[in-house]
Amino acid sequence: MKQKDFVFNLCLLIFLNLLVKPFWMLGVDVGVQNSVGAGSYGLYFSLFNFAMLFNMVLDMGTTNFNNRNIARNTQLLDKHLSSLIILRFLLGVVYFVIIFAVALLIGYRGFQLELLFWIALNQFLSAFLLYVRSNISALLMFKTDSIISVTDRLLMILFCGMLLWGNVTDQPFKIEWFVWSQTAAYLITIAIALAIVLRKASLRRLHWNTAFFLVIIKKSLPYALITLLMSCYYRIDSVMLERLLPQDISATQAGIYASAFRLLDALVMIAYLFSVILLPLFSKMLKQKENVVPVVRTSFSLLFLFSVSAVVILYVYRTPVIQTLYPELVGESVPVFRLIIFGLIPISMNYLFGTLLTANGSMKQLNITAAIGIVINVTVNLLLIPRMMACGSAVASFCTQFTVAFLQFLLALRIIGIPIKSLPWFRCLLFVAVLVPVTVLSTNILHLHVVWSLLIMAAVALVIGFATGLVDLRGMKDLSGMRDEK
Repeated sequence: MKQKDFVFNLCLLIFLNLLVKPFWMLGVDVGVQNSVGAGSYGLYFSLFNFAMLFNMVLDMGTTNFNNRNIARNTQLLDKHLSSLIILRFLLGVVYFVIIFAVALLIGYRGFQLELLFWIALNQFLSAFLLYVRSNISALLMFKTDSIISVTDRLLMILFCGMLLWGNVTDQPFKIEWFVWSQTAAYLITIAIALAIVLRKASLRRLHWNTAFFLVIIKKSLPYALITLLMSCYYRIDSVMLERLLPQDISATQAGIYASAFRLLDALVMIAYLFSVILLPLFSKMLKQKENVVPVVRTSFSLLFLFSVSAVVILYVYRTPVIQTLYPELVGESVPVFRLIIFGLIPISMNYLFGTLLTANGSMKQLNITAAIGIVINVTVNLLLIPRMMACGSAVASFCTQFTVAFLQFLLALRIIGIPIKSLPWFRCLLFVAVLVPVTVLSTNILHLHVVWSLLIMAAVALVIGFATGLVDLRGMKDLSGMRDEK
């Protein structure tokens, strides 16, 4: 087994995702929204987030539990796989019953329910794919998982790209085609991922084991609760917009919020990739009582560099960015975007400190912080949506994410024992002090297309990161001990 560097695996994962997912989110997804209009896409977006609210039922925390448990005890792969596959399908049935009961209760009808069925099916397939991938990453097969992580999006780009720009039909693009393309892509990717896992496991047949189901659900419940609570405070904004505002403007406001949220969501995926590697890594290190501070420090520096650079650059260039992506929604989307983009910084820190606490098994504390986040989010949304509409939801989102990130940071210091002085605070401040004026001045110097300006400023931010010492190459080289497949 080869010894691989933590940063190498992380960079590979990010590189592959940067090649694919930005084009999916900012090319295909934006193309779909511009093709079907803010109203149709706003309906899809609110239904998508409504379905996401109940994702906990699909998973019941088994993915995070499985990732952490298999990383610590790889010999359990065969036993867990044979039973958890059946459990996931049972949870899928429960999910469909609950989601349609609630949908009917709150007034969804007709085409809304039809579209919701396919969205819910995609949520089931996506959750099942994440479970299968949790086995791959738990075995520390990070290169393989990196490839699987972009396969579904590559297929979606292929299918949707043909329908949008391939002249394969003379009909206007329909939102249903977007959903059906996702269904096909998930099914193909699941087949590939499952074949890889089955090569590593000596699975002969699926095994019904009621006692095992109950034990796994009991152990996974804390993980399920944190998934539910986080989904609520991250996804409920657009649902509240669509339900609280008058019918003649609700879908449009949800669409405006979606246009601003989409870019944030695309960037959050980069921060999420850190947790994909960090969860099994932290789990193994904590079990073996190894020092996690070097990994935390390096991850903190990289996430700070990424999130602050993205926020500063996109805030300064917000108008040309939105104008390029959504030319018909510039006036409405820019005020929302300039508020919501700041949430990237606390969300990125959540993927570091929240993952560390998850690996440690500190689920009670995490659930309490998430519950606080929901209270803040719902309260601020109820107060601001009637007056500020989509901007009100953007304010609610940032307030929630900042509070949760701060609480998780404090918990990591106290529970894990991360010394506060171990984090590069002075270098962070120096980095911000240099980056902000340079970015503002660049608007008077760079008279290029906004894409080139963003790429140049991203490179400048990276140079500043190295120059200020925020990115420490020596610290990265010291991070080893990762094992990969043969």
